Amino acid sequence: MRPRRRIVFNAPVVLGFTAVCAIAYVISLLTGGASNLAVFSVYRSSLLSPLTWVRFVGHVFGHASLQHLIGNMMYILLLGPMLEEKYGKAAIELLILVTAVVTGVIHFIFFPRVVLMGASGVVFAMILLASVTGHGDGEIPLTLILVALLYLGQQVYDMIAVQDNVSQLTHIIGGLVGGGAGLLISGGLKKKSPY
Repeated sequence: MRPRRRIVFNAPVVLGFTAVCAIAYVISLLTGGASNLAVFSVYRSSLLSPLTWVRFVGHVFGHASLQHLIGNMMYILLLGPMLEEKYGKAAIELLILVTAVVTGVIHFIFFPRVVLMGASGVVFAMILLASVTGHGDGEIPLTLILVALLYLGQQVYDMIAVQDNVSQLTHIIGGLVGGGAGLLISGGLKKKSPY
């Protein structure tokens, strides 16, 4: 007799993150974008305002359009569950938080007149972390080097040669956070002996 198929809540952090991004997008639609400006984006503002501190993390939940949201969520839903299963919920929560804060603070300092929102820094962190998965004992996998060269190299090129509304610096920083996290985590993992 065949077991019955059922839907499982397989990656709570990733699914929760995706749900918050979707809810933030709906709230933005309902408020005519005011919620994005108030909470779900980061830009230069007074450090005395509590919302400035919320925006250092909240900017990863905001998205400017449905295409922007879907593009980021597709990558996160593709990579996130594998990473959450491999490294655990706490590690993925920390990866998202650190990526948000680092990209938010750097953007706040260096781009005072530009508004940043979206989860693309988290996407790049997950891409680079995924390229390290499965290695340990101080090994640096060739896949990490190739992914870093291809993905981050493209972002450096676009930053110099292409004028668009995409924050390539956020992609680069997110990738560095993810790759660094992967090397730190994998450096602490011991490869299992085949014997």
